[in-house]
Parts: sequence; structure tokens; C-alpha cells
Amino acid sequence: MRNKDTQKEKTLKSGRLAESVSWLLFGSVKIKNNFSKIAFLRSLNMWKSLKIDPVNERDSIFHDLIEECKHAAPGARLSYTLRNKLEKYSQEVRRDIWAVPHCLLPVKKGQVEIVEYLITVCQADIEQKGLYEVQEDRSTHVVTPLWCAAVSGKLKVVEILLKHGSDINAVSDTGSTPVRSACFMTHFEIVKYLVENGADINKPNYNGGTCLINSVQSAQLCDFLLKNGADVNARDIQNKTALHYAIQEHRLETTRLLLKSGANYNAKSRYGDDALQMACLKGATRIFDYLTTTISYPPDKLANAHELMGATYLDEHNDLGDALFHWKTALRIRENHGILLKQPVMPTREGYRYQKEFESMEELENISADLDLIRLQSLIIAERILGPHHKDTIFRLMYRGASYADIMRYQRCIDLWRRALQIRIEKDSILYTDTCFTAQALVRLMIDYNVKSTINREKNTRQRFHDVVSTFKLMTNNIVEMRQLLTIKPVYKRQADFFDKILKCITHLMYLMLEAMTTEKDKQLVKELITDLVRKNVKCVVLEDSILHLCVSKLNTIRSSYFMDEEPIMIFPRESVVRCLLQCGAPVNAKNELGWTPLHVGTMPYNYSDWLIKLLLQYGAHIDQPNAAGKTACEAILDISRHSSSEVHILNYITLKCLCATVISRHKIQYENQIPKTLENFVKLHEP
Repeated sequence: MRNKDTQKEKTLKSGRLAESVSWLLFGSVKIKNNFSKIAFLRSLNMWKSLKIDPVNERDSIFHDLIEECKHAAPGARLSYTLRNKLEKYSQEVRRDIWAVPHCLLPVKKGQVEIVEYLITVCQADIEQKGLYEVQEDRSTHVVTPLWCAAVSGKLKVVEILLKHGSDINAVSDTGSTPVRSACFMTHFEIVKYLVENGADINKPNYNGGTCLINSVQSAQLCDFLLKNGADVNARDIQNKTALHYAIQEHRLETTRLLLKSGANYNAKSRYGDDALQMACLKGATRIFDYLTTTISYPPDKLANAHELMGATYLDEHNDLGDALFHWKTALRIRENHGILLKQPVMPTREGYRYQKEFESMEELENISADLDLIRLQSLIIAERILGPHHKDTIFRLMYRGASYADIMRYQRCIDLWRRALQIRIEKDSILYTDTCFTAQALVRLMIDYNVKSTINREKNTRQRFHDVVSTFKLMTNNIVEMRQLLTIKPVYKRQADFFDKILKCITHLMYLMLEAMTTEKDKQLVKELITDLVRKNVKCVVLEDSILHLCVSKLNTIRSSYFMDEEPIMIFPRESVVRCLLQCGAPVNAKNELGWTPLHVGTMPYNYSDWLIKLLLQYGAHIDQPNAAGKTACEAILDISRHSSSEVHILNYITLKCLCATVISRHKIQYENQIPKTLENFVKLHEP
């Protein structure tokens, strides 16, 4: 019966095919009625549906495979229909199955029967890498099936893959082996099985992380690795050992195990943190107590450790009681061993309001009632012990400053952020991410403080002027050298962007100086600083805008991640800043990369103001000077005057000499060495 139906179906299909072909053969015949048109289209679609695209069919089969794996139980097999379709393909097609998106799914779900089938019947390449998605952070990694099985905790799948010869040390796109990644997930049985079968437990990933470093969350796993030859003092690219990470994560049991196994407690990370200092920074109290009671540290190191631990309690946990306990303990150690002088000796700094670190119980008691002084003490202690360039020193300055800003104590925040910016520039220069981030946050805060001080009529002008001038000097000190570095190829886009953002910060500081100056001495100082900057002729990297270009543009704003929820404050174009720049000799006809002068920028509709155009023209801007596209500011002014009233009368600013230069330029008349040099330069101004 089934054979008869099949034969009848074949006959029917053949008939339909013949009918479709006949329609195609006689398609040029004029179709007279709608019914015939519909019949023709139906037959044409039927004929098209009989043609099978092998690529689409293969993709459809792979899609069916993924769908079955999604809903199949761990011990299930593929359906007969799907297996039949898969087995029709050549070995070359089947062996690339792991590379298909999501086709590592049966490995990830531990579907042993399906994995076995894909390897043995489909001859799938067991080293073919596919994409593995981490659910926690939605990141993806390019991995082998064995890596996927190890991370997913599917021991049976791991056993099958190794039985068929999978490379036990094959790495992912980050250089991580299956055993290392299984350690991170704390799959003890899988780690044990992989090690027993020859996995290399000392092979690090591209960041230097080893199996032992990845296992500090489990003392049992660390013990197993150590007994099987793991290097207890192996370091990653941050120069950290497993001991550093165990302390960082407050793993007391693992810390004990590592120390008993020979971990070097004096080993220092990239930032100079040994085991005891790491415990202090992370506030790992139990580990701190264990280290100080088990290891015989010198008295000065022990005193420093208690002082740093006290600073951490205050900064990280806002716990004044424990902070005072550790600081008093440190003082007693110093008194008992006659080491009252704290090393290294710290100079008093403006950012800390010239405060000195306490040196006696009496001094500590006197300041303990003043929370601001106590907080400054914790920052001074951190900078002395860690050094100014340590990441935690800078982080604590920024964090404490932000805390003050949150309660609208702006001056306290400015003091600390200025110190943080000074350290960053000394350490990294203005071309680094963190330096730019700090500069933007500080300048934006100064702008807010200026607005609020003006509204509230606060008498803080002298201090604000001092802060702005000091920051301006700090940011412009080596700016020429930094700009020259960006002329050396390759120029990295991020560093170019950071430099341009720093220039924008400097223009805002110019505005703040002009706002805050009150005396003739202030005015003279500001004029000298701006004149010096103009002489340096520093330009942006991306478009080669001059300082004057930036100051006539409304797009010159500062954005900081500390103020993400606030709209940027529009400062420019600002008459006081533009006038001051022109008086200090800023080149009014300077061109950027697009051939735009400040006047071109000023005539943009969003920048346009009569006072701005008149001011630039007053100081010698050429109204008929073309940009690289041949457009002049004159054309833009005429266009704006058609739609709104404008008091700029262009005929007052066009001379006969300008018209002659335009004609020479437009008609490309040879003029070099035929007119005076001064006139040659004038004609060149009128060339695109």
C-alpha cells in the first residue's frame, strides 16, 4: 500500500513539474484573464518549491539538531529522522558541526549519547572550536568541546572526548586550558580526572593565571593541585601569586595551606603589595591576625601594617572604632621599640591642608573628635605606606573626594581631586585614561562650584582662583611635549581623544580664571598664563583646532562619568574668553584640518552671535577666506541674515584688496615672485 502511494505521489509530482515547465515554455503567450494569471503563478511557485538549496537544507538540519538538544533529556538520543538527514552528508560537512553556532549545546548539557553519536557516526572534529557563552556576564569564548565539557561540569562527556583522543591541553581564545577553567568553576572530580590523564596544571593563560591561582576559593582543590606538582609561587602578569589572590578573597583556610606549602609571604605584586600589605588593603582581619601571630615581622613593618589596616577600616568600612584601635596599637609598638619617626618622612601637602600625621597618643586623641581630620589622617597614612603612585592611594583620594561632593562640600573634594590629578600626571602623563577621567571630573566640579558660589554669593573667590590657576599650570606644564609625542606614528585614537579632551578642560579653566580674578595682580597673572599658552600654539589632534576654535564653539563641553545624570553646562562661545585670547595674540585666521578658521566655526547656526562675528572681524578675521571646500564665512552670514536679523554688514569688512586676492585665487593666476611677499601671504589666505 505504502509503495503504491509513493508511486502515485511520484506520478503526481511529475505531472505538476511537466505542467510548470509548460507554463514556463509558453510564458511569452499573452495571458488574457485573471484566472489564467493566478494559475500560472501557482504553478511557478510549485516548481520553485521542488528545487532544494543544499546550503539552506544543511542549515535547517543544524537548526533542528540544536532544537532537539535544547529540549532533550541528558541521556536522550537524536530522533531517527534527524539522524537519517545528518548521515546523508559527506564527512567533510559533518566534521565541522562544532563550529556551527550553539552546536556545543549537547556538550554543555551533558547529553552523552548525542555527543557519542556526533563523534562516532558523524565523524565530528573533536578539536573544532565553537562559541561558549558565559551566562553571568554574557561574554563569549572560542573553545574546544573538551573545554566546554570541563567548564560545564560534565564528567561523562569529558571521558568520552578524551577516549576519542581530544587534546587535553588545548587552549581557548584566552589561552586557558580545560583543567584551568575547571579549577575556576571548582569542578573537583573533573580536575582530578584531567590531571590523572596528563593535564598540565602549571600551564598559564595569556594573563599568566595558573590552575592554583584559579582554585583559591577551594582549599581542597588547592591541596590536590599542590600534591600533584603545582608551583605554589607562580606569578601572573600582575606579579601576583596564589597567596595574593587567597588573601584578596579572604580565604583563610587556603592562605594557611599555601603558607604551609612554602608560599613566599614576602613576594610583592606589581604595586609592591606583599601578603601582609594585601591583607591590610582588603581588610582581611582574620588573615591579618593569622599573619601577624604566625610570622615574625620587624616592629616597623608591624606598626605600618596596623596603621594601614586602621586606614582601611575608616575608608572602606567607615569604622572609626576599629581604625583608632589599630592606630593606637601601632603607636604602642613604636613606643616600645623606640621607632617614633615614621618612614618615609612625608612632606606636608596642600591637598591634605598641610596636616601632619599623628605621632603620639595625645595627638591622636586631640584629632579623634574631628571626623574631617581623621579622614585626612587615613589618606596621609595610605600615601606614606603605599606610595603616591599606588592604585589604592589614588582610588582613596577619588573616593573620599566624591563622598564630599555628594554632600556638597565642594572645596574638600577639589583639594583631594587636585592631589589625585597631580599624582596621575606625575605617574602617567595627560595621555592616559585615568588622568583624563580625573581632569574632566575636577574641572566639571569647579564649574559647578563656580555656578553655585555665584548664586549663593559665597566669599570664596580667592581660594577658587588659586585652585583654578594651580590646575591650569599643572595641565599645561608639559603640554607641548605631549602634543609632539602624538606626531609620532602610529597615533592611537584613544590617546588622541584624551589629549583633545584635556584641551577642552584647559579652555574651561581659562573661563574659570577670568571669572574668579579680582585684583590687578590676578588679571596680570591670567594674561601671562594665557599668552604663554597661545605662544605654544597647541592644537587638537583629531581636527587640529586651535584654542580659539574651541572657544567659539558650543560643542566645547565637558562630560564626566561622575556627572552622568547631568546635562553638560554650555560655557562657550564666551565673550570674555574669546576677547582675552585675541588680546593675547591668538591667531584669528588659523585654519584647522578642514580649512576652517574660528570665523567659519562662529558662523555655524548653533554658534552664531553678532557679538562673536563682530569681535573676530574686529581683530582681523577675513570674512572672505575660504575653507577647504571653498566656502567662506561671508556666504554663511548672508544665509543666516535671510532667515533672521543680523547686524553684521559684510560690505564693511570686504576691501578691494580682498576682492583682488579672491579673483587671483579663483582664476589660478600666477602671482608668486611677481608681487611683494607680504601680498603673497595675503593671497594665500584667500586660497581654499
